[in-house]
Amino acid sequence: MNLSLDNTQNAFAYKSNADLRKARFLFTVIQNPLVVSLATSVTPFLMKSGLPINGLIRSTIFKQFVGGETLEDSARVTKQLGAYGVQVILDYGVEAKEGEENFDNVADKIIEAVEFAATQKNVPYVSVKLTGLASLNLLETLNEAPRLRSGIHDSESQTAEWERVRERMFAICDIANEKGVGILLDAEETWIQDPIDRLAFELMGVYNKGKVVVYNTYQLYREDRLHFLKLSYKLAVEGNFLLGAKLVRGAYMEKERERAIAMNYPSPIHVNKEATDRDFDAAALFCLEHKETISLILASHNEQSNLLTAQKMIELGMSNNDERVHFSQLFGMSDHISFNMALENYNVSKYLPFGPIQEVIPYLMRRAQENSSVNGQTNRELLLIRKELSRRKAKK
Repeated sequence: MNLSLDNTQNAFAYKSNADLRKARFLFTVIQNPLVVSLATSVTPFLMKSGLPINGLIRSTIFKQFVGGETLEDSARVTKQLGAYGVQVILDYGVEAKEGEENFDNVADKIIEAVEFAATQKNVPYVSVKLTGLASLNLLETLNEAPRLRSGIHDSESQTAEWERVRERMFAICDIANEKGVGILLDAEETWIQDPIDRLAFELMGVYNKGKVVVYNTYQLYREDRLHFLKLSYKLAVEGNFLLGAKLVRGAYMEKERERAIAMNYPSPIHVNKEATDRDFDAAALFCLEHKETISLILASHNEQSNLLTAQKMIELGMSNNDERVHFSQLFGMSDHISFNMALENYNVSKYLPFGPIQEVIPYLMRRAQENSSVNGQTNRELLLIRKELSRRKAKK
């Protein structure tokens, strides 16, 4: 296998020296958990207070991790990435407030993103968080009674509420199916995940006939998700539809463990990273081994997982750009994976959020917290940035 992820010249070709220095500063700050904890506590308040910090936020963390405030802003980033063969997964990064009107507004924004994606050469997918389209209370209630075919629905109002959620998702998927855009349904916390999984299967049963439109997300830091992926495959075969599987390690580890302790039930999260890595890689290989039924999106910043999957593709006689396999990393991170793999003709994308700066702050704070808690990732980003800056300096 010729694939190497070490070439920083390829990784950062789209960034100026000034961009790299800003990124170096940002990741250096993020490396300090105390600073991140303070910043995530006070930044939302400062943004609302009217103090002139918008410019600072916009030129640092916002520019690093977000495509822009509008789809038009994102188009510029999309074009820039496309010049290097890197595709884009669009995500409306605004977290919806509770209320049917707000949920309808988010659905409209997602449909706008789907229609926009269809006009772009390198935007194959749009990401959807069901918590932007449904109340947490409804999802929690549905999750508590997963064995009832009707959901739970102990009142007519909840039956109607869930029906409106379904209508929003079907409206989104109708447009996506028509326009040739994939829909990635994000995974959420364990206590609201079951109704999301059931809706994903319902949608796949309708739209994933002959091509994959809908993808469900599997968080492999959960002890039960490898088994659930295999069960999903069986359901797809029995239901005569194709399975779209987006694999991630997971985003809510600390919250999941804290809740399990507080409510006195066994943590659903693997006891260590090694177990998570083992299940993640096993899940990726399972998808490739069943490629006639499963289309895989490997959403990972882990170099070994990407290389392992690429190697398995070779062993199975698959081309680098086989349409059933897609690699993805967050915008602003792991450029050494994205751009080096794109150069070798793999299908690679950046997960690109967009939305008004005031409204995207919760997303940005999570990015900062995640980078702070996964210190090895931040160290790796800094090492690569410094390596490229040194290379450029030596070249002068």
